[in-house]
Amino acid sequence: MELLVNLIIQVIGGAIGGNAAGAAMKNLSLGGAGNTIAGAIGGGVGGQILQALIPVLAGAGTSFDIGAVAGQLVGGGVAGAIVTAIIGAIKNR
Repeated sequence: MELLVNLIIQVIGGAIGGNAAGAAMKNLSLGGAGNTIAGAIGGGVGGQILQALIPVLAGAGTSFDIGAVAGQLVGGGVAGAIVTAIIGAIKNR
């Protein structure tokens, strides 16, 4: 169950990060739905990698640890923004 909670937090953070990246870099934007999808995928995958590298972040699903939840959101958001920017750059190429 905790894996699912962690993944949901990462996907939400990734979607937010993807939309923020699209808004900040208009030339790399994929549109609202594209930014959300690319960010969510990047947040899920990147968040899982970050969680494997920093095991303390895995505690977000067991009990309400605000530090772990914030770490999951930020990690997923950054990964989502990066993936959105990369896909936007490839698309515009």
